[in-house]
Amino acid sequence: DLDGEWEAPKIPNPEYKGPWSPKKISNPDYKGPWEHPQIDNPDYKEDPELYAFDSFKYIGIDVWQVKSGTIFGNFLITDQFEVAQEQIEAINKVREVEKAKKEEVEKKEREAAEARAAAEKEEEGEEEDDEEDDEDKTEL
Repeated sequence: DLDGEWEAPKIPNPEYKGPWSPKKISNPDYKGPWEHPQIDNPDYKEDPELYAFDSFKYIGIDVWQVKSGTIFGNFLITDQFEVAQEQIEAINKVREVEKAKKEEVEKKEREAAEARAAAEKEEEGEEEDDEEDDEDKTEL
């Protein structure tokens, strides 16, 4: 009691009737959840050419990305599977060439970095030899 933490009283409350809930009043006119009626539209005419365009000039895409610098290209909108397959094959050929070039550049960069590291290591070895020669001369 004296530790500062509130504790519920241990005396029962004769007026307590359980957790509160709102009173429900019966409604004799209730017919269940509302469903909207299906009404025919006399002005409606089906148009199969509604979304047909001669060409698509623009395309809009909403992309959320974490890594910046991503480039999107080569969008194809078609309903012909054969055309899509041809384009996929053409794009994959270009991707393979680009990947080979990228690997070649990375290999050259890796070799250049290894050569620089070897040259630095060799220079450090020469400096140590020069210091040892200097120490030998001072002893004489």
